[in-house]
Amino acid sequence: MGKADVIFGIKLIRSTHGIVIAQSHYVEKIIEKFGYQNSRIKKTPYDSSIALFKNETGVSVAQLKYSQIIGSLQYLANGTRPDISFSVSKLARYTSCPDKTHWGALDRVLRYLKGTVSLVIHYGRFPVVLEGYSDASWIAKNFESNGCS
Repeated sequence: MGKADVIFGIKLIRSTHGIVIAQSHYVEKIIEKFGYQNSRIKKTPYDSSIALFKNETGVSVAQLKYSQIIGSLQYLANGTRPDISFSVSKLARYTSCPDKTHWGALDRVLRYLKGTVSLVIHYGRFPVVLEGYSDASWIAKNFESNGCS
């Protein structure tokens, strides 16, 4: 038996410099499955100028399809695409009752993915110091994370 090339849908590419993990085939599958082949691309996955709030009407717009897309994107974000993690986790809050605004933001993530299909993560062979920073949103309003009733 040889070395694995794909594990849980994540493609592994080994070289003398390290290992590359990619899910470009999965991104292409998502784009095709949800009909974004001919969509224009976006340069960022999230537009912070658009405020997302709980759907007060109680009428959800295509809730099942929204849930399917969110699930697919969560798998992708957890695997090889941390660049969409914030957007997807924010949009996942509204899975129970999405409205047109939530769909617009989700549409943006899919268009961003279309333009960044070939992004991968490269792990170098030698240990590197990893430094990370986070900007926690402490002032977020409580009603923002509530679902529809």
